[in-house]
Amino acid sequence: MMKSAIQARGLRRTFASRQGEVEAVAGIDLDVARGAIFGFLGPNGAGKTTTLRMLTTLLPPTAGSGTVAGFDLRAQPHKVRERIGYVGQAGGTDHSVTGRAELVFQSRLYGLSAGEARRRAAELLRAFELESCADRATETYSGGQRRRLDIALGLVHRPEVLFLDEPTTGLDPQSRARMWDEVRHLREGGTTVFPDDPLSRGGGRALRPAGHH
Repeated sequence: MMKSAIQARGLRRTFASRQGEVEAVAGIDLDVARGAIFGFLGPNGAGKTTTLRMLTTLLPPTAGSGTVAGFDLRAQPHKVRERIGYVGQAGGTDHSVTGRAELVFQSRLYGLSAGEARRRAAELLRAFELESCADRATETYSGGQRRRLDIALGLVHRPEVLFLDEPTTGLDPQSRARMWDEVRHLREGGTTVFPDDPLSRGGGRALRPAGHH
C-alpha cells in the first residue's frame, strides 16, 4: 500500500527574466503521509504557489522529481490530475449561475451521467451546508459560502489529494474556524489535504525564500 500521498525530492523551478535566471523554488523535499493535513507555510515570495502549481502539474519542474497519489509528476501528469482536487486562491465560480448548476456542470466534466451529477451535487450541498443558497446565483453568496462552494467543486470526483491555495484568505474569524472544521472532516474521510495558508493547522512545512537556508 502506498504510504505517502505526496513525495518530492529536490523539486526546483527557475524563470527567465531580463535580469537573468530567477530561482523561485530552490530544491524542496516533501513527504506527506496519506490522510494528513499538511500545512505549507512561508512568507510572500517563498515559492509556495509555485510549488503548489508544480505538484498539481500546472507548471513543470525545472529539476527534481515528485509523485502525487503514487504517480510521477513528469511522466504521468494525467494520472495525477485524475486523482487530485485543486482550489485556487481566487476560486473559479461563475457569479451568474447557481451553486447547484456549478456542481452539476463540474461533475459532468468528470464523466458523471446527468443523474449521477445531480445526486453528487445534492450530496455536496448537504455536506457543506449550502442547501439554503443552492439555487441562488453565486454572486449573492457570502465569502464563507463561496469558499465552501469552491472546496465542494474541488471534491466532485472524490480526489485522493486536495490542494488548497490560501483557503481562508478574506474570511472572518467565524468563517475561518468553520473552514478548518470542514478540512478536518475531509481528513477523517481519508482525503489528504495540502493547504497553502498562513493559518494552517496541524503538521507541515515552512518554506523559506529561494537562496535563504
